[in-house]
Amino acid sequence: MRVALVDYDSGNLHSAEKAFALMGREAGAEVFVTSDPEQVAAADRIVLPGDGAFPACRTALDAVPGMVEVLRAAVLERGVPFMGICVGMQMLAEIGHEYRDTDGLGWIGGEIDAIDAPGLKVPHMGWNDLTVLQPHPVLEGISSGDHAYFVHGWQFQVRDPAHLLATVDYGGPVTAVVGRDNIVGTQFHPEKSQDVGLRIIANFLRWRP
Repeated sequence: MRVALVDYDSGNLHSAEKAFALMGREAGAEVFVTSDPEQVAAADRIVLPGDGAFPACRTALDAVPGMVEVLRAAVLERGVPFMGICVGMQMLAEIGHEYRDTDGLGWIGGEIDAIDAPGLKVPHMGWNDLTVLQPHPVLEGISSGDHAYFVHGWQFQVRDPAHLLATVDYGGPVTAVVGRDNIVGTQFHPEKSQDVGLRIIANFLRWRP
């Protein structure tokens, strides 16, 4: 099994690569970081991380020739299992409103809006308790109350409740995990979420959607 972590100059991939490689050894998976669309096209699993502002991440992804087309073909047409992390998850939406309206990939209906948490600091940073709304293979062994590590000021407002897998409470429910078909995304950083994050990564590597 070959697992591609997409490198498009939008975040430090070192910790993600280490976490996926650690769990990949148990799953017999080869984990590699690449900005080459041909290598992404040949992968058995695809991970799209992302740090920073939504428009900057989308611009950087578009700047890699052929990458968006390869991702669309692999994920939507061939059903390759896909995980988006942080802004990589947010880009699954149809549109983001951070700084300016920016088109997302449009793979899961919804939009990216600012977190509205009166009296609380935004961005939402640090550990928070997950609320698991519905079962999913990537969340196997994860329960409500388990901790994950967040760093974000914007959240995914999912149109179809069936695609909302988990939330956290931050002045109200805030989207933590989304998914449909062969696609899953986490707003938190699994590579920074200790045992919970490693369990989610291991589940993703075993997932057969």
